[in-house]
Amino acid sequence: MHILFYNAKAYDKEFFTQANQHFQHDIRFVDAKLNIDTVDLINDEKAICLFVNECADREVMKRLSQVGVQLIALRCAGFNNVDIKAAHEFGITVVRVPAYSPYAVAEHTLGLMLSLNRKIHRAYNRVRDGNFALDGLLGFDFHGRTAGIIGTGRIGALVAKLLRGMGMKVVAYDPQHHPDSDALGIHYVSLADLFAQSDVISLHCPLTPDTHHMIGKQALQSMKQGAMLINTSRGALLDTQAVIHSLKSKHLGYLGLDVYEQESELFFEDFSCDIIQDDIFERLLTFPNVLITSHQGFFTKEALQNIADTTLNNIKQFEKLSIAQQPIELSNMVTVNA
Repeated sequence: MHILFYNAKAYDKEFFTQANQHFQHDIRFVDAKLNIDTVDLINDEKAICLFVNECADREVMKRLSQVGVQLIALRCAGFNNVDIKAAHEFGITVVRVPAYSPYAVAEHTLGLMLSLNRKIHRAYNRVRDGNFALDGLLGFDFHGRTAGIIGTGRIGALVAKLLRGMGMKVVAYDPQHHPDSDALGIHYVSLADLFAQSDVISLHCPLTPDTHHMIGKQALQSMKQGAMLINTSRGALLDTQAVIHSLKSKHLGYLGLDVYEQESELFFEDFSCDIIQDDIFERLLTFPNVLITSHQGFFTKEALQNIADTTLNNIKQFEKLSIAQQPIELSNMVTVNA
């Protein structure tokens, strides 16, 4: 099948080209992100492949249908950037990669926690400058503390397992309880109780209208003084202005982010020689107790291999059903009610 890959980085080209040796799709890579102005980059491709920060709103969907696009293959799990209702209306199928490597994100989450607590990133810079003093690097034992996990899907459950292995008590909030919660040592509580009890809070839930800004002023005030907040899920789960206020008042003790509410204008690009215009993001960087990585939680060899294989297989299955003129029902298809 002819596929146009938007926003393709060097690692996308490497892993998808390698995986495509088995699938034999006709792939074309472009650097540009999908938006209404870049739809015209499509030639005869019936499928396009997108990442997390592409713009696939209703206007774009309408234009995609006009140029003959039948399939949007997301090389990621999240789909909050895609207007699924509009895709359905214009006859465009959307597929995704629901589970590429939960271990990658779970381990990165743990890395943020450990680095923030023991100030590893700050200690690294000090030692390189010849400063071996320990002042300002004091941490705490995770053992015996309480961790709160919001969202106990594949990633959240793995984070809970890792933290239990470190001797932490794990409480969780999720409307759907994990079937192995007892074995994982997870104790489900209300969201209010989770905020009140947890020394470390980690977010692992999707971005929906119900979870948008779920961590706002009230939630932050409900947390323990000095609590650690980690978000490796979706940036807009946090009200960033409210988080900044909590950091300034010294109520929130630590913040670790691998995602950011306005990341589409920043992440995955090199602005090291430019002046960043996002004042909110720049304010976050001024806090010594904030650690931000640029959406790299997924970025392991195993995850990229799984993403490439699953994405190309999704496209192959769609192609087979289309040729056979059968109804399009795919295991990784995103439906209107998803």
